[in-house]
Amino acid sequence: MKSRYHILLLLPALLFLVVSCGPPYITPGPHGRKRPGKATQRPYVIHGKTYYPIPNAEGYRETGIASWYGKQFHGHRTSNGEIYDMYGGTAAHKTLPMGTMLLVKNLKNGRTTVVRINDRGPFVKSRIIDLSYSAAKSIGMIGKGTARVQITALGEAVHAQAKTATKGKPATHAPKLKHKDFDAGHFYVQVGSFEHRKEARALAKKFAAHGKDVIIQQFPAAGTYLLRVMVFAGTSLKKARGYEHFLKKNGFPNALIIAR
Repeated sequence: MKSRYHILLLLPALLFLVVSCGPPYITPGPHGRKRPGKATQRPYVIHGKTYYPIPNAEGYRETGIASWYGKQFHGHRTSNGEIYDMYGGTAAHKTLPMGTMLLVKNLKNGRTTVVRINDRGPFVKSRIIDLSYSAAKSIGMIGKGTARVQITALGEAVHAQAKTATKGKPATHAPKLKHKDFDAGHFYVQVGSFEHRKEARALAKKFAAHGKDVIIQQFPAAGTYLLRVMVFAGTSLKKARGYEHFLKKNGFPNALIIAR
């Protein structure tokens, strides 16, 4: 029985020996495929679907600190209602639409993985993404706990579109990408988090008195529960960032945007 238990513990590690770029359902596609207006991109095949990095003009790219979460949340519900699996290729992000596929690159060692957003967080100003244990391990950041990363939204290739021939070169075909609208959503700015409901309500009342829609949301943190005071900031991420910036300059330096 003991030897069987040891084998079960080793299974996650063995999976990563097979696939080094991320969770086992991700297969790197061949190099050399062309996209309109972009240099050669590397496609990723996930559950039989092909994804490419979305061009900056219509996509989403961000650089910052990544963290990870594991056993403490394993088996609990995520923000979209799924059960969190620390061995799955998922992540938490503050604003990106649920289901968004992201390419995550560790800028120190160059290792990459692909994750799907199914949770909200991290609720820390200095961090941009919380990776599952599995995803964090695949890019070599378990030991330190954090890493500087670049995240790039991926779009699903649905069909090829012709690119007009130029300067005597033949026309080429590039995949049309299907993806979500990263600017649209219901965005709130977190203006404070408290252990006691009395303090949270006092701050919420100040914003409500100025005609703002405010909610108080409970969330687990470091073995306890905190109460987040969140002020509605609109349905456009761009406009919500403007409100976040205003609050940071006016007494709320730790304000951060969270989508619901």
